Amino acid sequence: MRSRSSHILVAVVAAVAFLPVLAVDYVLDGYVKSRETQKLQAAVDAITHDSQIIVQDAVQALRVILHHSPSLCTPTFFSNVNAQLQRSRFVRQIAVENAEGIQYCAAYDGVVNYRALSESLAIPGHTEVLSVVELEGEDHSILKISQRFGGNRTVSAFVEAVPLVTRDVPLVVGNMRHLVVSLTNGAPVVLRGDAVDAAPSSNGDYILARSFAGDIPLKAEAGVSFETVRAGYAELDIGLTLVACLLGVTLLLLALQFARRSNLPSFEIERAIVAGEMKPYYQPVINLKTGKLIGCEVLVRWVKRNGEVVPPGAFIDYAEISGLAVPMTLSLMEQVRFDLEELCAEVPDFKVSINLFEGHFRDGSIVEDIQSIFGGSGINYRQLVFEITERRPLDDKDAVNTVVSAMHKLGVRIAMDDAGTGHSNLAYLQTLGIDIVKIDKIFVDMIRDANVPVPVIDGLIAMAKDMDIEIIAEGVETQEQALYLRSKNVFLAQGYLFSPPVKLSSFLTLANALKPQARRSNFGDDLAA
Repeated sequence: MRSRSSHILVAVVAAVAFLPVLAVDYVLDGYVKSRETQKLQAAVDAITHDSQIIVQDAVQALRVILHHSPSLCTPTFFSNVNAQLQRSRFVRQIAVENAEGIQYCAAYDGVVNYRALSESLAIPGHTEVLSVVELEGEDHSILKISQRFGGNRTVSAFVEAVPLVTRDVPLVVGNMRHLVVSLTNGAPVVLRGDAVDAAPSSNGDYILARSFAGDIPLKAEAGVSFETVRAGYAELDIGLTLVACLLGVTLLLLALQFARRSNLPSFEIERAIVAGEMKPYYQPVINLKTGKLIGCEVLVRWVKRNGEVVPPGAFIDYAEISGLAVPMTLSLMEQVRFDLEELCAEVPDFKVSINLFEGHFRDGSIVEDIQSIFGGSGINYRQLVFEITERRPLDDKDAVNTVVSAMHKLGVRIAMDDAGTGHSNLAYLQTLGIDIVKIDKIFVDMIRDANVPVPVIDGLIAMAKDMDIEIIAEGVETQEQALYLRSKNVFLAQGYLFSPPVKLSSFLTLANALKPQARRSNFGDDLAA
């Protein structure tokens, strides 16, 4: 093994002199992709932000009209409508119709001729509904926001969802080769470029960005050709290449010294992530009362090409310190979606727990990652549980609370892992909005006899119950521990008594044998008597 490693090291060092030149394109491609992705994301966020403002403006207009109009299609009604049309920059038309679509009146003379292109979607937190329509004589779709009035009549406002896009304003559209603005059920509002035929995939040829319009059921996706934007950096490419050539000899000497002293742990971990060697293993969560499988915790294992399985203790700390824990978690989430989508769709109350790290809470991107990976998949947001470890402090409490709040809005639940071993306290758990507390194995190991009290365990259980937080016991390895926990009304547990973390095929075999009847509930509903 040492001889083989030495040969590899010699080959790497010999190539170091050429790395600066060879790396120019790679580094510049990464820079271009990052910079252009940020620019594209800003443009897509602007589109959804504008759409949100436009819809909210139409909702406000409808509410003002109806509040000040005791009846419809009267002079008072038209006066209120005209006032709102003059006030609003976005509302193009107001119409009154019945459930069969027969129109009683409109803001402007005549009938509003339109064709419905989608079903109506409820706007969360509002009584209005949203749909996509096409006005006669128009070459693009618009939005229809409707509010019921009385028993059989509806007042609707017609607005352009993204007027700057429909008018192809260069500042917004820019180099976009692909643009889709649609309702969250997939009904298209705006299609541009390649989106007319087929959406491009997120690969080296395209840069993609996605955004959601807050509480409005509308989303946007845009793509630009990487080749097109890369061409704009030609002068920078030449300059970097010249600098790389001048530094080649110097870097050769530095690389030789570095190669002698370092085994490049971060490089190995990053390579393993890219190569797909970081694999999810699944440990079952069992209901001690029914014996049924109600969920699992996803745990990472480094499965090397030669079949060697590296436990997380050998690399997790370094991955977290180096920042590689974030892309590693994203890779695991994508694999979990593929692995468990069918099981979660079959058993709607099945829960999947995924561990997060402190780095996930610094910029809040984990929320967008969850939406991007699990949105529209067979794994519902309410089936996801994300675990925060207590062993490391979460210094920026405001950032953590912001992320947790956003995750709760999706329907995701939050668990505090390793409870009682780290930096949190009772007050912080209450403000953080923790849904589940996981009792660490070091406390479960204190249980020697099912009939002998363990004050530490009892205190943790009492604390969680006082806060109305669910409890899961980790590291359950003996029958006595399971009996003690069940006697304390702690029914959810995981540990080697039931199964160690196993690869997918073994877990699915176990799941098919132990899964409960499919029905909807929360993580703790399986505890119901």
